[in-house]
Amino acid sequence: MRIASSRAMEILLHLKDFVEPGIKTMDLEAVCEEKIKEAGNITAAFKGYNGFPYCLCVSVNDEVVHGMPSERQLKENDIVSIDFGLLYDGYYGDVAMTYAVGGISKTAQKLLDVTEEALSRGIAEAREGNRLHDISHAIQEHVEAFRFSVVREFVGHGIGRSLHEDPQLPNYGTKGTGIRLKPGMVFAIEPMVNMGNSEVYIKKNGWTAATKDGSLSAHFEHTVAVTNNGPVVLSRV
Repeated sequence: MRIASSRAMEILLHLKDFVEPGIKTMDLEAVCEEKIKEAGNITAAFKGYNGFPYCLCVSVNDEVVHGMPSERQLKENDIVSIDFGLLYDGYYGDVAMTYAVGGISKTAQKLLDVTEEALSRGIAEAREGNRLHDISHAIQEHVEAFRFSVVREFVGHGIGRSLHEDPQLPNYGTKGTGIRLKPGMVFAIEPMVNMGNSEVYIKKNGWTAATKDGSLSAHFEHTVAVTNNGPVVLSRV
C-alpha cells in the first residue's frame, strides 16, 4: 500500500508542473496515462470503477469531487482539485491535492491552506486507542474556525484490497465516538471544504458534485496507516 500510495502522490506532484492557464483538463489526463504506461506495473484505480471513464478526477472551482477531464481550459485565478488512485500488487492508494492556477485571491489561498491543515490535524488523530470520529472532529473544528464548511455528502473511507472499504470516515463528528482505532487499519483521509455552505448537487453527467451556492471548494487526501508508533502517511513521497 505504501508503494501504491506514494507512486500515486508522485504522479500527482508531477501533474502540478502542467497546471497553468490554458491547459485543458483532458491534457492532464493524458500526462497521467503516460506516467502509468511508463511505470508498467501499476493500474489506475478510478478508470472503470463503477463505470467512471478516466484515470483522474479533475474538479475546478465550485466542483467538489468527481470532475471529469474534458476540453475545458484552466484559467488564471482558477483552483483545481485532482483526485487520483493506483492499484499495485492487489492493494490501493488514494490521494488528492488542490492547486492554484496562476495567481489566486487571498481568500482562495486561505481555503487551500485551511483544507490542507485540516488534513494534517485529522492525520494526527489516527492513533491507536483513539476513536474514528476523533479524526472527523479535528477536521471539522479546524475548518469551521475559519468559517468554511465541510462537505457532508462525501467522506473519507477505509482502503486496502478494495478502493473503498468500511468504515466511512466523515469530515465532521463528535470526539470520542466511532470505532476504536487499531494498528493495521488504513484510511483515506480526505477533507472536502467549501468556502460557502456545505450543500452540493450532482451535475448532469451523473458524477461531478459541485457546491449549490457556487462557492469554491478544495480537497486534499492522504492514505494513512494506524501503527503502534502513531500515524504513518503511506502516500508521503
